[in-house]
Amino acid sequence: MLKKRDLHESHVLYELMAHPDVFPFVRQKVRSYEEFLFMTKQTIEAEERGELISRTILDEWGIPIGMITLFDIEDNCGFLGTWIGKPYHGKGYNRPAKDAFFKELFNELGIETVFMRIREENIRSIKAAEKIPYVIKANETRKSMYAQLNENGAVYDLYEIPKDQYTLFLLQKDLSYADFLYLLEA
Repeated sequence: MLKKRDLHESHVLYELMAHPDVFPFVRQKVRSYEEFLFMTKQTIEAEERGELISRTILDEWGIPIGMITLFDIEDNCGFLGTWIGKPYHGKGYNRPAKDAFFKELFNELGIETVFMRIREENIRSIKAAEKIPYVIKANETRKSMYAQLNENGAVYDLYEIPKDQYTLFLLQKDLSYADFLYLLEA
């Protein structure tokens, strides 16, 4: 479902990203295939330096369909950016991609908190985020960060995924209620 970024999938990903329903919501905007190749090289190098974590989202046949990235990593926290190509919208790829990415981030790479900034007009992404049971809308609880994101007027909603909320969700999902209560008391 996810793989480390490489240059081989660039052509397919560029074509998907350039679609007018996708492009406005992509953080790393490029206007040509050559720019996309250059940006992909920069992304791979930035991951090697620990500045971000980026994966290609694959469909069930191993075909690249989008990207998921944790940007601006600082103090084991970062901002999530995800996009999926238009032909794959509404087909159930977003949630499993996020689940796999969060599992890697929290369990293997030491990330403690993932933030999402979502444009208020991006209703599709807001609905997707609010369906995830371990996501917290953080406009009120992280007021200074919310204010910083919206210095020039309200544009973004802020969401937070703390490692403990994510882990608690997985425990609740995998354990019976009695087992869960036992763990809480221990």
